[in-house]
Amino acid sequence: MAAAPLRVLACGDVEGRLEALFRRVRAIQGKSGHFDMLLCVGNFFGATSEAEWAEYRTGAKKAPIPTYVLGANDQETVTYFPDVSGCELAENITYLGRRGLYSGTSGLQIAYLSGTESQDEPAPDYSFSAKDVSELKTSLLSNPSFRGVDILLTSPWPRDVGTFANSAGDIDTKKCGSKLVSDLAASLKPRYHFAALEKAYYERLPYRNHTVLQETPQHVSRFIALADVGNTSKKKYLYAFSITPMSLMDPAELVKQPQDVTENPYQKSQKETQKTKARLCAEEEPACQFFFDLNKHQGKKRPSDGKETGNSQPKQAKKPPQPMGPCWFCLASPDVEKHLVVSIGTHCYLALAKGGLLPDHVLILPIGHYQSVVDLSSEVVEEVTKYKSALKEFFRSKGKRYVLFERNYRSQHLQLQVIPVPLDHCTPEDIKESFIAQAQEQQIELVEIPEHSDITQVVQPGTPYFYVELDTGEKLFHRIRGRFPLHFGRAVLASPALLALPQQADWRRCAAGRAAEEEAAQARAFRRDFQPFDFSLRD
Repeated sequence: MAAAPLRVLACGDVEGRLEALFRRVRAIQGKSGHFDMLLCVGNFFGATSEAEWAEYRTGAKKAPIPTYVLGANDQETVTYFPDVSGCELAENITYLGRRGLYSGTSGLQIAYLSGTESQDEPAPDYSFSAKDVSELKTSLLSNPSFRGVDILLTSPWPRDVGTFANSAGDIDTKKCGSKLVSDLAASLKPRYHFAALEKAYYERLPYRNHTVLQETPQHVSRFIALADVGNTSKKKYLYAFSITPMSLMDPAELVKQPQDVTENPYQKSQKETQKTKARLCAEEEPACQFFFDLNKHQGKKRPSDGKETGNSQPKQAKKPPQPMGPCWFCLASPDVEKHLVVSIGTHCYLALAKGGLLPDHVLILPIGHYQSVVDLSSEVVEEVTKYKSALKEFFRSKGKRYVLFERNYRSQHLQLQVIPVPLDHCTPEDIKESFIAQAQEQQIELVEIPEHSDITQVVQPGTPYFYVELDTGEKLFHRIRGRFPLHFGRAVLASPALLALPQQADWRRCAAGRAAEEEAAQARAFRRDFQPFDFSLRD
């Protein structure tokens, strides 16, 4: 028999308004039935708390439901919390403590962190430090069976919680809140995370705790920020929900992903942590741990079977397939608009885009007929990489970064679209957020794949897909299973959040009425500027 779920209420800043809070709790229970507990985040006490609090502290009044609160967020209210390790403040009102894990008889696991972030060590009585967060993480993550916690309670919001998500209204989630809380939430993977202090209600879309296509699915997390009790704007300050402890749930049921799930908002901070660890490991490990034995023959590949293969014959280059009909992009085809070509290598060429989003919007194209990046032979891949490097250097010299995308859907010849964006206009994170946010609006699952992985590791030849790559090496991927908007990549870049050219999202509108002479002049100008970076002129 399945365990009955617990019924829980969560509350934002009480600020000493105990009568208003408990009156509302009684009304909810009278209408909806009994709740098992009330969890309070933010400021439980305020400047005018003493008179109301005295009635509960002396036992004249009693909270109608077991109530669990976090500690002080300022010096003025520290005196209300006599024991930093947690204690009963009044009948049915318990202070959880500065940090830790509360686990009741039901099996529900509630992690908590009291106070606001401090850079000082030791932190003041109303704050937490990096050491506090580290010790809390270590105490939980040291258990090899740890999968996450049911609930996380903090007073500050986690920094960047709005990344990839629905709008938080007037709250700027890139500046608001605590980075340490973000780090804690990323590590503890709470199913529910409650916070307050901003006098705002915000229920973020649920987010993943695993990397799609790379890791085993895990449960999702939900972040809810609550407003202050009795606020005149009628913002939500009480949140009711039912929850079955993770330890009692069927694993398949636990990891079900809702349709509106987003990417993890704390990916960037997690990546920075992972890079730091990787750098430390690289300093400690000998170079021979890698596939290339750097201690012996620099750049010489070790044979996988352990035998020398010095007399082996080189592989014959794989010939590309032939097009089924006329192709606009095979360089030998009479249909190619050769006046747009700006560079020709051995296996690839560079051409201005017909009806480009910008004058320096270019395409990297294989000379032979290949449908997608996944189909390319190794020598073509090598030259594509050289063109990417040359374009990165070229655009950076002009104060720009490029965004590259490929749509392997309703196209017969590979076209890598390369569009520059001014460096001072938006960051790589802004670009990623725009792609992911607009994908979510159209029910497109766009996921991040590891920077140093190859797209051939996640998709087989012949599979339709959409793929984005930034010049930082970051990549986003969508496996197309049905219909897909043909101008999606271009429309995202043309959107107000990035280049603000929405009227140019369709290439045909940009190409209409443009004479070949005008296009040829534009190509000559690009070819002249690109010449110092063009490896094909030197090879």
